[in-house]
Amino acid sequence: MPSVKDVPADQLISELARYIKENVPQVKPPVWAPFVKTGANKERPPMSADWWYVRAASLMRKLYIHGPVGVGSLRTAYGYRAKIGDKTRPERTRKAGGAVIRKILQQLEQAGLVARTKKGRVLTPEGRSLVDRLVTKIAKDLVKARPELAKYVAPPKE
Repeated sequence: MPSVKDVPADQLISELARYIKENVPQVKPPVWAPFVKTGANKERPPMSADWWYVRAASLMRKLYIHGPVGVGSLRTAYGYRAKIGDKTRPERTRKAGGAVIRKILQQLEQAGLVARTKKGRVLTPEGRSLVDRLVTKIAKDLVKARPELAKYVAPPKE
């Protein structure tokens, strides 16, 4: 069975975002989502109308790969390099905002896809199953489109 690391991340995230948007009513952008920036380095909010679902899918992928993860670690993962002043001063690493990450995780918890533990948040068996199903579907599509990838992506056992 193919794993999350066997398929391209962008394809998995887009498929998962589309699934969340269509099938998970608990995950929806709050009223402030069209106006919020995702980090202090950004000048404008995200341009895509579906950015909330894309971030939720990305968070689910990170939880799948990295196991129990806290909001602080996720803020670091979504962080950025901040310019401090003129060209001679070095950049500094800054954490991303936590409100968006926290709100999405709370919505995924309500949907039953994420659970909170003492060490951080993890995917529930339902969440892992959802990601595994989408990974298998993407792997099948990849092998159909490009047969030479069959040696890299193990076909699922049926």
